[in-house]
Amino acid sequence: MSTKAVSTPHSTLYTALRACLYGTAGAAALASTQVQAQGAAALEEVVITGSRVARSGFETPTPVSALSAEDIKADGSANVAEFVMTLPSVQGSTTGSTSSGALSNGEAGIAALNLRALGAGRTLVLLDGQRSVVSSSSGRVDTNTFPQSLVKRVEVVTGGASSAYGSDAVSGVVNFILDKDYEGFKVDLEYGQVGSGGGENDKITLTGGIPFADGDGHLLFSAEQANQDGIHYEAPDWAQKGHFAMVNPNPGAGAPTFITGNNIGISAYTPGGLIVDGPLMGTYFGEGGSINQLNYGAVAGQWMQGGDWEYTNSGMVGTNSLLAEDNRDSVFGRVSYKLTDSLEVFGQASYAGYEGYSHYINPTDRNITIYADNAYLPDEVAAAMAEQGLDSFLMSTSNADMPASGSRNKRETVRLVAGAEGIFEAFGKSVDWDFYYQHGKTETDEHQTPTFNFSRLAMATDAVIDPATGGIVCRSTLSDPGNGCVPLNRFGTGVANEDGLDYVLGRPRRQQEFQQDVAALTFNTNDFEGWAGPISLAFGLEWRKEQMDADVDDEYTSGWKYGNYKETRGEYDVTEFFVETVVPIFDGLDFNGAARLTDYSTSGEVTTWKAGFTYAPIDDVTFRVTQSRDIRAPNLSELYETGTARTNAVAINGESVPFIQALKGNPTVAPEEADTLGLGIVLQPSFAPGLALSADYYEIEIDGVISFVGAQDVADFCFINNVQSYCDQMNYVNGQLSTIDLYYDNLNSMTAKGIDYEVSYMFSPGDLIDGFPGQVSLRAMATNYLENITDNGVTARDLAGVNDNWNYTPDWVYRMTATYTLEDWMFNLTLRGVSDGVLSNEFVQCSSNCPTVAAGKYTINDNSVDGGLFTDAYLSKVMSFGDVESEFFISVKNVFDEDPELISNPFYQGGENTVAYLQTNRTLYDTLGRTFRVGMRLEF
Repeated sequence: MSTKAVSTPHSTLYTALRACLYGTAGAAALASTQVQAQGAAALEEVVITGSRVARSGFETPTPVSALSAEDIKADGSANVAEFVMTLPSVQGSTTGSTSSGALSNGEAGIAALNLRALGAGRTLVLLDGQRSVVSSSSGRVDTNTFPQSLVKRVEVVTGGASSAYGSDAVSGVVNFILDKDYEGFKVDLEYGQVGSGGGENDKITLTGGIPFADGDGHLLFSAEQANQDGIHYEAPDWAQKGHFAMVNPNPGAGAPTFITGNNIGISAYTPGGLIVDGPLMGTYFGEGGSINQLNYGAVAGQWMQGGDWEYTNSGMVGTNSLLAEDNRDSVFGRVSYKLTDSLEVFGQASYAGYEGYSHYINPTDRNITIYADNAYLPDEVAAAMAEQGLDSFLMSTSNADMPASGSRNKRETVRLVAGAEGIFEAFGKSVDWDFYYQHGKTETDEHQTPTFNFSRLAMATDAVIDPATGGIVCRSTLSDPGNGCVPLNRFGTGVANEDGLDYVLGRPRRQQEFQQDVAALTFNTNDFEGWAGPISLAFGLEWRKEQMDADVDDEYTSGWKYGNYKETRGEYDVTEFFVETVVPIFDGLDFNGAARLTDYSTSGEVTTWKAGFTYAPIDDVTFRVTQSRDIRAPNLSELYETGTARTNAVAINGESVPFIQALKGNPTVAPEEADTLGLGIVLQPSFAPGLALSADYYEIEIDGVISFVGAQDVADFCFINNVQSYCDQMNYVNGQLSTIDLYYDNLNSMTAKGIDYEVSYMFSPGDLIDGFPGQVSLRAMATNYLENITDNGVTARDLAGVNDNWNYTPDWVYRMTATYTLEDWMFNLTLRGVSDGVLSNEFVQCSSNCPTVAAGKYTINDNSVDGGLFTDAYLSKVMSFGDVESEFFISVKNVFDEDPELISNPFYQGGENTVAYLQTNRTLYDTLGRTFRVGMRLEF
């Protein structure tokens, strides 16, 4: 969509609002900041994402929220992705900190965007309308690999766009658009930290744009280095209340099935070891190997309320990193040259490096067999065993003497692009064309922080006295003297010997390579005369190849607490042809249609399409409607995964049972198909200049969802629902659960419904109060999530209105900003929040006289989750020093240091990681408290 230069600030503003009317209310905010910064300066042409048609005055039926460079600056986030994640329509995204648990799949440290909480794989992320090489086998693109200082704006398409851009654009598109015409040189220096201390971070960016050859050529470059200290082994005060959920320890007629509250802790292990069976059950080994008796409190399964809950939790609380360590550096360069007035060529290269470090949890070890002749066993316990006639007992521990398990990953992404664009005449019509070829490669070096090997740990734990020497050795060494085993004392905290730890701990490692090649040729013209105006036409061809390779030493493929990396290799290619048109039907009514034929080497042909109308009966009102068919093709992991292993535990009959997950790919899996309906209205009342409002309803139905039934669901469907096929996925060795097999497949469906609202209002206070200076810009965005249903073929769960998990959606998410500009000063205030919600729509809340509920429903004493409201502030001052223009700023996030809402769902009661994780939804609530950021921007 294009806007024309006009002569006065008022008419420029009006033009911007017309842009809002035809695209989204968000486009007005883009224009607003330009008006504030440039007065009557002309607005440049804006080609809206979600369409291949570039046509002046095109009225797109697909909603688009445009975020300008000034919007991004005023947010004060450390990177652009974190700003985009605050939009109400962007839910369930991951950052370097919230992805810390993604160990075996190598995704820890990736900042991936997720629209509608439908999964990052269903959100297409583009750089200047082009795909970027993935950062993991699941197809996630780390948005931090983009050149941050050159981002001119970000456009978020909240509707299906597969007919325009191909696979993955099911829930929408996020397009990072670069300022390729920038001239000058600028330096950005930033520093920030968490208000409570720690988490220090800094960033320096150098950016330049140089024209040459009398303006026919243009050189563009940027370099960035960003570092963030992690916050490890710390838990905020609000996270130390023992707020968890458990099976009701006081069951009875009318009592709720589950309870949630404070002072709840683990009953299944302690930091230095807990005897969990027999007559010595409840004896635990404390500091220095001291012998103690656990006060259990009220017990149910692996949880208890009261008693020594605080002590049992102490070995785990805070071991999940509050903030990940994050070190990034990147370089970007682009050169373009006009060979003729109608032909320009360009070349582009970029490099982005990442090294991150974060903890997942302290590594638990459950049901260890300890024999009576163990050399490290305290005399008091050995005597008690002899008195009771015990040969052995079982012990469980959170291994406080071991380091927390986590990841220290490295990634390097290189992207090379070459292309050309121009204009030619054909059959008397003017045709624009562009071509590009991209080669991208991401190389990963995935490392675990030290974690234990099951076999070595079992041998090292089984320590005995060598009858020949009187020294302590591994029992296995007596029969195999050359096995290298080193005994380890595990009875208590502060007792582990370093040589024993060195023997049992290792750092599983995998190296992977992801490669993407893309070639695309596009033509478009608006030179066809129709009965009601010019008809626009765009068409083109695209080819893409995705491939991955991996290398893992044999010793790291199995047998470890975490890691257990697998070598996954595979590739596929896709060829596509698309066509799109805009046809004016009559004055005020336009039709936009598109179709794309796609041929995958793995699954064959699939067709996507879009049909939409915009209707403006008067200048004040525009209606829009879109129906589309979109797809998401399986990624490399879903096709070729050889069995990603993950160690955890599931709840079976109220007991926590450890297992190893084996998730496997499926080469026959087919693309998902999604049908999307969008209905919207945009208002720009002529009686209120500067005001724009929009409301857009969306309905997305996805069939053949590519996913897998999770381990806990497999256990539930087997033991609760008695579905034999799920029981067959659970494998036992000597009567003990060993592994649970999980498989990618086309499951049933997902349905999402909601309404996006946006209001923007820009005005001069002087128009209301004589003499009042400055400019004001107001903007409010909200999404009402009506349905978010996942149907796996056995149960259908509606996740709308649920505030519990990262991929669930509250009823309401909102963001409101107010910006006041006065000469060289700018102040921005942002309110971001979520509505009250529930733990689960499957729960019935009651404290007594609870009803009998149907299968799949449960009663709980408190199903409510309070919403949250967080306030951010930004202040900047522009000053000139000769030819240098400088801007100083300070940004404060969570100004009032609001704590997040505590959340704990009993559906996760079997998980061994539950105690370590922060008991809140880190994608909805602020977990760091008040944070500060200051900086200086210099432009020469």
